[in-house]
Amino acid sequence: MQPKPIARIIERIDPDAQQLIGIDIEEAKRRLLANDPEAVCQIGGSFALVAREGERVCLARSLDRPLRYFLAKEVDGPLLVVADRIDSLCQALEAQGYGAQFHPSYTRMVPAHHVVTLRLVGCPDPNPRYQRFFAPARATATSDLDEHGRAYVGALLAEVDRWLDAVAPDEPLGMLFSGGIDSGAVLLAVVHRLLAKGASPSRLKAFTLSVGAGSPGGGFKGGPDLAQARDFLRRTDLAMLGEAIEVAPEAVDPLEAVRVIEDYKPLDVECAAVALALCRGIRARYPKWRLLIDGDGGDENLKDYPIEANHELTIRSVVSNSMLYQEGWGVDALKHSLTYSGGQSRGCVRSWAPLRRYGFAGFSPLTRPRVIEAAEAIPFATLTRGDHQKLYALKGEIVRRGMRAHLGVDMPIYPKRRFQHGATAEDIAATRFAGNERHYREHFFSLYP
Repeated sequence: MQPKPIARIIERIDPDAQQLIGIDIEEAKRRLLANDPEAVCQIGGSFALVAREGERVCLARSLDRPLRYFLAKEVDGPLLVVADRIDSLCQALEAQGYGAQFHPSYTRMVPAHHVVTLRLVGCPDPNPRYQRFFAPARATATSDLDEHGRAYVGALLAEVDRWLDAVAPDEPLGMLFSGGIDSGAVLLAVVHRLLAKGASPSRLKAFTLSVGAGSPGGGFKGGPDLAQARDFLRRTDLAMLGEAIEVAPEAVDPLEAVRVIEDYKPLDVECAAVALALCRGIRARYPKWRLLIDGDGGDENLKDYPIEANHELTIRSVVSNSMLYQEGWGVDALKHSLTYSGGQSRGCVRSWAPLRRYGFAGFSPLTRPRVIEAAEAIPFATLTRGDHQKLYALKGEIVRRGMRAHLGVDMPIYPKRRFQHGATAEDIAATRFAGNERHYREHFFSLYP
């Protein structure tokens, strides 16, 4: 018996959440159906797209946001539900009377940088087809750090330019700012491009979260990021942009973060918990603001994670596998999660979901393909020769050289810290982030009894 084709599609993607640049949604969908990976790669902006042609359904998304789907059985053929959240899939199925078929582990995540094609799905459900649309060249011959710095920061500036051209010229801009390499580079890029366009940087604010004890504004002991951010802004003559969001420890709730990001990896949960506190604080202060910029993706691009903290990784695997931190082990790998995807393709929810929760639209130029392409061209293996410390130092050196070449700025470089560790006083972090993966996973599944 041949499987029946998809009979119905329920799409629960907010059209207003698409942030396409230089292309309308109908043209973007046409490209998905055209079986032309290069044309899909040229879709600009942030998107989560669904396109149908007869029995064929194509789905694709940008790296910075999720796209999920679920196949349910009904008499006339399979029902395909597409959404950006697991709970939205569940609600759609319950509304159709198919709630009993749902379980979060049956949901599927569209992996970033791939077009997923579903055709003649039924009972049984054939596997989808994955077609890669972004495959950057790797490891160019040159080991010139100045050249790679110019290319990386040049791509960053170009993406900031494209984005600024697409937003209203008087709309206020917020920056999630720690003073680290990524948020620092993005802040300097945004200020530079605003000035180049004849616009005032005064429409921009750099928000820094500080979680600690005491009264906000007086005797408040928070995390180390606030001092770092203020020092960065002072040294770059941008102190007028800084604004602290000081919150009590109770504002950081990992279990709330599990519900919002619909995941249970501890580092992502912790990051999302502080992101929620920051977004909540900004929203309370600025009820009408919409746009928030961040530096998400910089660590993945320049491979700046402590390898020693992950027993599954070696420096050889990190420098030898294309976009390992962006995509995980890849869609054909045994360890690839069909429910969650891998790498930043999975972890994008740690930023996307908190911003959406409080009505913000996010933007990180470091997640865009041309910036990743510039990073992938860096010959990490040749430059580091198996030395972890050389790898960790490389990011700051490349960005610093690129900033000097393009902007003439000697950008301050500080030691790496994760968002949750920089925003939160050490003793408070130990208390608020006491859960482990099993604890968070059990809490997540308890939301779907």
